[in-house]
Amino acid sequence: MSTTVLVTIQADPPKRLDKALARDVPEEANLSRSRLSRLIAEGAVSRGGRPMVDPRAKVAEGEVLEIAVPEAAESHIGPEEIALDILHEDRDLVVVNKPAGMVVHPAPGTPTGTLVNALLAHCGADLSGVGGAKRPGIVHRIDKDTSGLLVVAKTDAAHHGLATQFERHSVERHYRALVYGVPDRADPRLKGVRGVSFEQGGIVKITTQLARHRTDRQKQAVVWSNGRHAVTRARIEAQFGTPPAVALMDCWLETGRTHQIRVHMAHAGHGLIGDPTYGGRRKPSEAALGPAAAAALRAFDRQALHAATLGFEHPVTKEQLRFEARLPNDMAELVETLRTST
Repeated sequence: MSTTVLVTIQADPPKRLDKALARDVPEEANLSRSRLSRLIAEGAVSRGGRPMVDPRAKVAEGEVLEIAVPEAAESHIGPEEIALDILHEDRDLVVVNKPAGMVVHPAPGTPTGTLVNALLAHCGADLSGVGGAKRPGIVHRIDKDTSGLLVVAKTDAAHHGLATQFERHSVERHYRALVYGVPDRADPRLKGVRGVSFEQGGIVKITTQLARHRTDRQKQAVVWSNGRHAVTRARIEAQFGTPPAVALMDCWLETGRTHQIRVHMAHAGHGLIGDPTYGGRRKPSEAALGPAAAAALRAFDRQALHAATLGFEHPVTKEQLRFEARLPNDMAELVETLRTST
């Protein structure tokens, strides 16, 4: 079963089908740009009864296009009674502080114990079905071993509105990270790293493209063509050691690509503490940090990354919302050890 959505192309349409649909699709259809792209690829968009599968196809003012939107399928994911740290909840959305170690959505190897399993138990049938399966609710994700804030949609309208904000990069997302070394404007090495620059206030800006690694498909890599545009900014919050050997960074995203902060900080030569994939083989300096702090860094067994701030416009009420989550215990204890031991 499917629902038919009619789209009338308005004046001065964009040159591409996908962009014209994104502009002119009725708001009440709750179809994001990424969802429309998938529907085009699936042959669900037609003109005069003929499918349009090329997103670059031209359209003209006054044309009426049909979109066959499939009914959301029942999810195979089961509810599980797992405690959640909920910072905010209303009829449209819920904001969760995810612990490190929890996967957001079931996948091969982690079929249970995920955030979605917990949300299904907490929300019941009240999770958005946008994307083709009933009740997943997930608008964005963070890595399994990254802790912090996520917003989850409970209605299709909320899902569409939130997805649009993420696509437009208008969502405020700040992360706190512990990294090797200190990214200093005076460091001559950084001046030679492509894509790294500095802005006022000591802000380091990293601009690259990101794509799947050529040989390890589980990793992302910096590329300079045929990738996805990615921009990260970061600022030093604190530095530890004599000379400074570790920094606590405030990192924020202009774009939101897979593993973006982890890859970008490693590209700049300041990989995250505990990151098994991108952190490199650097060893903490006992001479700079002292034996207790160096031992604590070696023992930290996940990437030291926490999604600390999340701000967005409520997709239904239009209220500006902003949430903060303190460092989890493991990162807070590591920071305290660094402060008292160096």
